[in-house]
Amino acid sequence: MFENLTDRLARTVRDLRGLGRLTEDNIKDALREVRMALLEADVSLPVVRQFVDQVKEKAVGQEVMKSLTPGQAFIKVVNDQLVELMGEANEELALNAAPPAVVMMAGLQGSGKTTTVAKLSRWLKERKKKSVLVVSCDIYRPAAIDQLETLAKEVDVNFFPSSIDQDPVAIANAALDHARKQFIDVVVVDTAGRLHIDEEMMAEIKRLHAAIKPIETLFVVDSMTGQDAANTAKAFNDALPLTGVVLTKTDGDARGGAALSIRQITGKPIKFLGIGEKTEALEAFHPDRLASRILGMGDVLSLVEQAQQTIDQDEAAKLAKKFQKGKGFDLEDFRSQLQQMSNMGGVASLMDKLPGMGEIPKQAKDQVNDKEFRRMEAIISSMTMKERQRPEIIKGSRKRRIASGSGVEVQDVNRLLKQFTQMQKMMKKMKKGGMAKMMRSMKGRMPPGMMPF
Repeated sequence: MFENLTDRLARTVRDLRGLGRLTEDNIKDALREVRMALLEADVSLPVVRQFVDQVKEKAVGQEVMKSLTPGQAFIKVVNDQLVELMGEANEELALNAAPPAVVMMAGLQGSGKTTTVAKLSRWLKERKKKSVLVVSCDIYRPAAIDQLETLAKEVDVNFFPSSIDQDPVAIANAALDHARKQFIDVVVVDTAGRLHIDEEMMAEIKRLHAAIKPIETLFVVDSMTGQDAANTAKAFNDALPLTGVVLTKTDGDARGGAALSIRQITGKPIKFLGIGEKTEALEAFHPDRLASRILGMGDVLSLVEQAQQTIDQDEAAKLAKKFQKGKGFDLEDFRSQLQQMSNMGGVASLMDKLPGMGEIPKQAKDQVNDKEFRRMEAIISSMTMKERQRPEIIKGSRKRRIASGSGVEVQDVNRLLKQFTQMQKMMKKMKKGGMAKMMRSMKGRMPPGMMPF
């Protein structure tokens, strides 16, 4: 997300180096670049105009402090303005009602609404320690009810059955009655979607809203539709008292225009981002962290939180103990690290949050992708346990067998073994306390095609 915007802004800052003060003349080009970058990111024109005017007003005439270069001073102004544009701080779900607290999900068909119900339920269960009941009031798409039941089993939350011959309001009321009797904390209601906004749809969802009086009414929208997402959210907000927005499919959106437009156009906060297809791929929306990510400064806080939630602590402890006993890092450990990274949303999600990623050439970033890491995992999985523990025994005939078993060429196996050797050397340096020395030698950059796990 925001790759194009980040690249444009990084170039803009480089052009401001060497100046002693920010003036209207010397930031004219920088502001033009910011304006073009935002328009290319599909941010709506009124939002772009207001944003650029406010940046100009705050930046012009700013003395550059001794500790800041003009580029850094300009970036600080842009950062502060981005945070203000997206809503200052994370706005949590208001769940402080008498249980069951009702969360109603609205949105167009194809926006990822039903999947988001499951993701949110998992988030509530794991992060907020709430008991959750999900119910589908979508009587127009029979598969929606079956899909939600399947997802509810996957995330291990309660599912309330419904059928297409029932009235949506009757379904919701029965689910709430069941939740009260079972002392369930939160009921998440999935509503019917349409391919476009129509009066019939709006009338039904208003009737449902009036009947169940949800404490949160979240609008689920596909971020890849850009400023159309903001306009659709506004149309829903005009008809329904929305409390927030969930942006889905942000992992496939290189522009990010929706995230930058929605708050300004609707006045409603973005509360969550869908960052992948898996049910754990949902993160709370923090404007300050996202602004930092847009400007290429990473998002270490989110990365740490993600690691705490997804990394297998037992596996990590086992690996640490192995190192303490002086045993080497083998291919089985390497495979475990690849799996842990996949659980954290994949390499693209991690790189997005690491500081300094904007400085790495695009060609180098393209070499490090989830497809390549899945291929590496497949190669290791085709090895015997003995081969994983003692990679040095993998010679000609073994390489051919492994390549055949994983559907790759022998040179792919050779490349993996070479990368693994680099990893082993890195681990040895870390074990000897040479982390600082190693980072200095890397100069903050990764070897091509590799990531320090």
